[in-house]
Amino acid sequence: MKYRVSVPSWVLCLSLLISSAALAEKRVALTYDDAPRSDGLVFAGAERAAELISALESVDAGPVAFFVTTRGFAQNEDGRERIARYAAAGHLIANHTHTHRWAHKTDVAEYLADVDQAIVELEGFDNFRPWFRFPYLDEGRSPEKVKAIAEALTERGLTNGYVTIDNYDWYLDGKLQEAVKAGRDVDYDALGKLYVNMLLYSAEYYDSVAVQTIGKSPAHVLLLHENDLAAMFADELVSAFRKNGWEIVSPDIVYADPLPIPSSLRTGQGRVVALADDAGRSPRTMWTWAIDEQMIDVQIERSGAFSSED
Repeated sequence: MKYRVSVPSWVLCLSLLISSAALAEKRVALTYDDAPRSDGLVFAGAERAAELISALESVDAGPVAFFVTTRGFAQNEDGRERIARYAAAGHLIANHTHTHRWAHKTDVAEYLADVDQAIVELEGFDNFRPWFRFPYLDEGRSPEKVKAIAEALTERGLTNGYVTIDNYDWYLDGKLQEAVKAGRDVDYDALGKLYVNMLLYSAEYYDSVAVQTIGKSPAHVLLLHENDLAAMFADELVSAFRKNGWEIVSPDIVYADPLPIPSSLRTGQGRVVALADDAGRSPRTMWTWAIDEQMIDVQIERSGAFSSED
């Protein structure tokens, strides 16, 4: 099943968000959280994995990273096999905890036990990388907890698989699932345009914040999720990024030369925003429609992606 989507001309205006210096080199690594997810209403889990692997290969995207929530091995009979298929296709496998807990809501010992369970579950996978991504990008909300978890991860040989480009792709996929379940017609071309636009806009926005904060465009990390939208539009997404001056790079390149560790506790939008917070930038200037559910709903309505509810 393939869905084609053209890149709209209005995307070109996004270059206004960034300085001319940043246009010289924009790099981004693709990373997918929460694999292996359960069946969707567009694809069963195995179909989704096959579609995503094929789409990435068709545009020579190179290795992407899958941050694995290992409870999916028990929840999905073929969950472990799907992760092995991603690895066999040359993609990278990393730790996203066992049960996807909020750090600030969980006792440190319990949180680390969850990390350790994922370590055990991920033993033996090809292309494993010692990267850890915090669920919800929540590293804790007190300096003491942040420090305790960070030190424990270092003891385990894990480094922070941080994000720089935040977005609510998961929310848009949820709206797709709701529409299909309700029997509404889906205009997949319109939906694909919206998905690509949202992610490209997010990338340009966070790159502009980075340029203004650290004086350059860093190698970015795009937060995605292993959902049906990702499988349908991965090739269109890569093509759109390249058309707009982005180079798709391996996560290995990004994490080999990481951005500085911020002191800010405001990590929920990723490392660029945390560094901008350290630099004194107002939180009011670091908010986009791509992380606002109500605004995404407005964009969905404008796009005409789903037929009206009866």
